[in-house]
Amino acid sequence: MRRKPLFPPPQTVQTDPVTQQPATKRKRNKGKQRTSRLTINGRVHLRRRWWHAPGDGSECPADQLLSPPTEGVSRGVRELACRENKDASSFEAAADNLGRTAQVKMSGEQLRQIVEAEGQRLIAAQHAGALPPAFRAEDCQVPGETTTRMYAGVDGVMVPTITDAEKQKRRKKVLEKRRKRGRKCKPLPPRKKGTNNAWKEFKTVTFYNQDQSCRHLRLSRCRRPQTGALVRREAQQLGLSRADEKVGIVDGASWISQMLEGQQHALQLDAVGLDFYHLSENVHKTRRAVFGEDDAGKKWADTLMHTFKHEGYEAAWESLCQWRPTLRGRKRQAADRLINYVVERREMINYPEFVKKHWDIGSGPTESRCKIATRRLKHRSARWNPTTAEATAALTTLDHSGQWQQYWKLPTAA
Repeated sequence: MRRKPLFPPPQTVQTDPVTQQPATKRKRNKGKQRTSRLTINGRVHLRRRWWHAPGDGSECPADQLLSPPTEGVSRGVRELACRENKDASSFEAAADNLGRTAQVKMSGEQLRQIVEAEGQRLIAAQHAGALPPAFRAEDCQVPGETTTRMYAGVDGVMVPTITDAEKQKRRKKVLEKRRKRGRKCKPLPPRKKGTNNAWKEFKTVTFYNQDQSCRHLRLSRCRRPQTGALVRREAQQLGLSRADEKVGIVDGASWISQMLEGQQHALQLDAVGLDFYHLSENVHKTRRAVFGEDDAGKKWADTLMHTFKHEGYEAAWESLCQWRPTLRGRKRQAADRLINYVVERREMINYPEFVKKHWDIGSGPTESRCKIATRRLKHRSARWNPTTAEATAALTTLDHSGQWQQYWKLPTAA
């Protein structure tokens, strides 16, 4: 019995020269061509059939079942490479660990290209909404209660980047080495433009429940005006509006508070609170400027923070207004800075209500997520292109958000 072909001849639509009507024709068999893919079981050599039609080009249906030819590695190798890179100090170290543990040999540069390409695919899947979250608002039940509660946090974190001057210096060194080698080499690819500063601000967006058993984290290099759209997108995927209680907790950065207050109606937040620790930092900064390290100053700061927490903004404001006239010169200037800081954030200072409803008053979970998201990016002597940094960190936040297995099951990851 004749074996049935795995792939029937593909067809193309062409215009008939006589009738001038579109007609379907089969593409011509152009024979088999060799290719190879690096898999977790070693390099596999394949032969697959190509088909061609004039004006329509060539195609290979079997390639749809393989990894992209530009990468030459299977999905299993890509996942292993991304796993090793998450906790490695460099791409070279990750490639060495991959070779020692899985017997998959590749250079650090090849592993970098694999990780960056995978991170870009992940970011595209997140923007398209193709990657489902690991939890939703209905899963964020407060322990011992029937109420569902979600917290939202936004913060900025600095990432080391490669400046344009440093890129020029590196390229000059490479060209000098090539000149000394004395033989003709393949031309270098066009140089990508570097950044204007050695550090760039990335944005972290965090959602979590009361006991932090459900966590959702994103790191983006978007600018501040675009952060609101990122927050809305992630909140919509998690179903934030369906939670019984929705609380935003942020530090004292004015752009964050303004952004969340502007998004409060869209996100349907019940309240936006100022992180208690950041308020305490400013109070103690003023205390050192006015009292130094005297015990009287520490007692004053403790009393003021107790007033903020248990009596609220108005009582603390009255206390500051009565205290300010007793100061002169630089001490009064320090007091004015604290008063201005408090006045600008008066809508977020409502700790008695937070304490009464058993809401958190600290943004510690958001701060810790900033460290987790940039852990791979801040190793010693690390310098990044912003796009590579974002793609690399996307895989770290993916694992921290509990979506690692879900992503590798997507068709886009094949």
